Amino acid sequence: MHFQWDWLCLGVLIMSSVTTEIENEENGDTGIEVEDFDKESEDHDVGKDMSPLGVVYQTPKPTGEVYFTETFDGILAGWVLSKTKKEDTDDNISKYDGRWEVEELKENTVPGDRGLVLKSIAKHHAISAMLTKPFIFDDKPLIVQYEVNFQEGIDCGGAYVKLLSRSDDLDLEYFFDKTPYTIMFGPDKCGEDYKLHFIFRHKNPKTGEYDEKHAKQSVADLKKFYMDKKTHLYTLVLKPDDTFEMLIDQSVVSKGSLLEDMIPPVNPPKEIDDPNDKKPDDWDERAKIPDPNAVKPDDWDEDEPLKIEDPDAVKPEGWLDDEPKYIPDPHAKKPKDWDEEMDGEWEAPQIPNPKCETAPGCGPWVHPVMNNPKYKGKWKPPMIDNPNYQGIWRPRKISNPDYFEDLHPFEMTAVSAIGLELWSMTSDIYFDNFIICSEKEVADRWAADGWGLKKLIASANEPGMFTQLVTAADDYPWLWVLYILTLALPVGLGVLFCWPAKKIDEDIGFKKSDIPKQITKGELEQEGQELEDDEIELEEEKQNKEEIAGDERRELEETKSELMKETRQMGRRDPPSEGEGEAGEDTDEEENEDGSQEGDKSNKSGSDDEMKEADEGTGSGDGPLKSVRKRRVRKD
Repeated sequence: MHFQWDWLCLGVLIMSSVTTEIENEENGDTGIEVEDFDKESEDHDVGKDMSPLGVVYQTPKPTGEVYFTETFDGILAGWVLSKTKKEDTDDNISKYDGRWEVEELKENTVPGDRGLVLKSIAKHHAISAMLTKPFIFDDKPLIVQYEVNFQEGIDCGGAYVKLLSRSDDLDLEYFFDKTPYTIMFGPDKCGEDYKLHFIFRHKNPKTGEYDEKHAKQSVADLKKFYMDKKTHLYTLVLKPDDTFEMLIDQSVVSKGSLLEDMIPPVNPPKEIDDPNDKKPDDWDERAKIPDPNAVKPDDWDEDEPLKIEDPDAVKPEGWLDDEPKYIPDPHAKKPKDWDEEMDGEWEAPQIPNPKCETAPGCGPWVHPVMNNPKYKGKWKPPMIDNPNYQGIWRPRKISNPDYFEDLHPFEMTAVSAIGLELWSMTSDIYFDNFIICSEKEVADRWAADGWGLKKLIASANEPGMFTQLVTAADDYPWLWVLYILTLALPVGLGVLFCWPAKKIDEDIGFKKSDIPKQITKGELEQEGQELEDDEIELEEEKQNKEEIAGDERRELEETKSELMKETRQMGRRDPPSEGEGEAGEDTDEEENEDGSQEGDKSNKSGSDDEMKEADEGTGSGDGPLKSVRKRRVRKD
């Protein structure tokens, strides 16, 4: 029964997977015509577009105070393409000529929703826009949030954003890699190194110079966010208490303190190594030294070789010293196009000597070598503790002349613009729904109206379990072995445990016909009467053979009459059944057994009925009753 439930559950799971797959295919076959984005059109009503799930897309709108928002659903206004060149780079690739487009997603499209797409490969891209109002780091948190979709995966490239520092000479047309920024945040990948950057530029209060401080990398596995071709939500939260959080799809993947979890630390150490301190010439850092009192033993022979010839080795019998291991192929022929002037003298290719196949070996026999038991190698004195050991030398510590203490690194340089300055070896990187604000509720609401709808549609378009298993096996072929074993195990166990049980059930079913049928009260009385009659008849037969006197026979007949009367009296108390009536008639007929013509007829009729009952009773399991009936038939 346990295995039957297992098979039932497996069948339900397979049916649900197939049903889901069919529904997904039907949804995927639904044609949706999407108009091309027209940058010059101002009359496009995105609110009337509908997703395949029947959800009407509406451009997200902020619900609180914001410093910057961008959905790319309308006219691409406010964004400036860079016209400058990258420094310290070859002229043929230094120009920021990478192409940008505003278009819909390739997969899991939300009709009416558009994003900014990086289109070029192996080119520098730079585009930026001014904030609605500058963000000043005082007593409010900074929240930076946007969406990224690596539609073609990612080989090597980034999708991070830069929050450009506020300055009077900031010109977005000259935005390039050296433009001062305050924060850089977002995903980056090259090779098998998957990163989520958070970098801020910290101003040294003593020198006025800026240093980059990198957050420690997350220990979470970020690979799936780069390779699954889905839209993911990246969020950075900076708080006035000098802590930070990085989230992907609204789940925290890294968090820490600006004072403790940045590399290099914001504040330098109070003490540093004295750069003028040098290790003394007599400083001994050796923990172990050779024993100066040790002497090489007299029997130590350094000239003994490591290997020597085995003196016990004997050349095997049948060794063919004069036969080479390889001979020219006798069946090889010189090619017709062989030119001896160009190709040299032709020689047949070498093949193994067939005579050596049955012999122990061919060619000159050489003694095998063995390890030399006398070999000891170069003698070296044993090592002992160095009595003059002074430890590992380190320079002395002095006060750090550049030491400072910034207890609130959150108070960074104000931000006035946002920019994307990227290089990528993969195209079609999709950006959407930028927001910069100070309230987490505002960012969450913004995410629900944009990224939440994308996530809903992507989930609805997920393939069924069977398709996912096949796709995974295409990437990892060894999974087929696991699938086969997973299916074979329950089948084998089912055959092993269920088959014998089924066989027993068949045996039980086969023997059901042997179970005695239920006997009614009337039938029981009838059988009892017949059994008494048969016993009396058998007794009569025995008495006839022994020539019993007639007096004894009459006594038996009187006893029989008394038994018949008692039976009829029982029949009057309990109305007889059909079978009981027949039995009674048969008894009456047997009372006239003394020779009358009417009695003979009755006995004849009774005999026929008894034969019929004997035939019908052959299928019952009452063995003694059957035998008695047969004896009665034979007697009659």
